[in-house]
Amino acid sequence: MAQNTVRNIKNQQRIEKHGTFARDMFRSKYLYLLFLPTIVYFFVFAYMPLYGLLIAFKDYNPYQGIWGSPWAGLQHIRDFLHSVYFWRLIYNTITINIYDLLVGFPLPVILALMINSVKNNFMKRSVQTIVYLPHFISVIVVSGMLVSFLSPSSGIINYLIRALRGKAIHFLAEPGWFKSIYVLSGVWQNAGWNSIIYIAALAGIDAQLYESATIDGANNWKQLIYITIPGILPTIIIMLILRIGSLFSVGFEKIILLYNPLTYKTADVISTYVYRRGILGADFSYSTAIGLFNSLINFAMLVLFNQFSRKISETSLW
Repeated sequence: MAQNTVRNIKNQQRIEKHGTFARDMFRSKYLYLLFLPTIVYFFVFAYMPLYGLLIAFKDYNPYQGIWGSPWAGLQHIRDFLHSVYFWRLIYNTITINIYDLLVGFPLPVILALMINSVKNNFMKRSVQTIVYLPHFISVIVVSGMLVSFLSPSSGIINYLIRALRGKAIHFLAEPGWFKSIYVLSGVWQNAGWNSIIYIAALAGIDAQLYESATIDGANNWKQLIYITIPGILPTIIIMLILRIGSLFSVGFEKIILLYNPLTYKTADVISTYVYRRGILGADFSYSTAIGLFNSLINFAMLVLFNQFSRKISETSLW
């Protein structure tokens, strides 16, 4: 009898829950309708392509199709792990990302703090517009600008070097210069745009905290240390977790436009290797296996750093 009562109560709660959800759906149908294109977008472009991951475990033949191609298991991943390029690709990918993390991650925060400290609204808006503009320049145009500016014969950089009685440098043919060119040009292009989220976080800090600090005699530096930075620290941690989650990923577009066989030693990364083997070499199974391996490593890094952040602070993605 008691069991039947408990079962009836649970069934009633389940019915009420479904009824509440249905009523909420009907009441907010237009909001859900606005959300529908986002669901369709991610389903089509993020979830449906997951079917293609089967290629990583097969000797894919376009004429046989994905299901008709013979299984290869983990052979392609093992081949990559034993490849002569493996350690070079891993080293270049990690070092470029760490370089970008050390240089490119703090600068948007510093830039946001500097913009926030400007009191003149016209000057603040002008500075924001100027630092945002490079983000809207395409990668192809930025790469063309770099090739032009760094040209050993007619580039403005080498012109200044020769004016100072120096010797022209072929920057894009020197392996040692590639990582600095890639990272610093990316910082110039994206630092202003990346500062937007920190400026928004700064706008959310209660102004009464600054007023109280001023009354207590705190100068601008102490307000920065004890109010401003703690106020945006959760945002910084979240952005850092997301950045760590892509530690093994480097966009291949700009690298392909800038590198050449002379700079493969320092410029060749996992994504460019996948491009050469998968698109140019038509080795679809091998390149898909490398991409899957890369994604799993990034996912593991994201989970581990999120757990670490949760233990040392109260901020995490989940």
